[in-house]
Amino acid sequence: MTVDKGNKLARVSLDNGSGEKLATDPKLDSGSQKRIGDQLRAMYDELMQQPVPDRFRDLLEQLDKNGQKDGSQ
Repeated sequence: MTVDKGNKLARVSLDNGSGEKLATDPKLDSGSQKRIGDQLRAMYDELMQQPVPDRFRDLLEQLDKNGQKDGSQ
């Protein structure tokens, strides 16, 4: 997407920022909503099965230790 096109899209969405509904608001039928929901669930279920990287685990442990120090005062 070019910068001009992106700016134009941003202006269009800001122009309708008054909370008014357009007569042509996009809607998805229930079958499409279900299909998208199923695909998102499958994608995130797979992600949730992956182990937490060691680096993140170490950071979480450090945060826990710092929180316990702060909480004991």
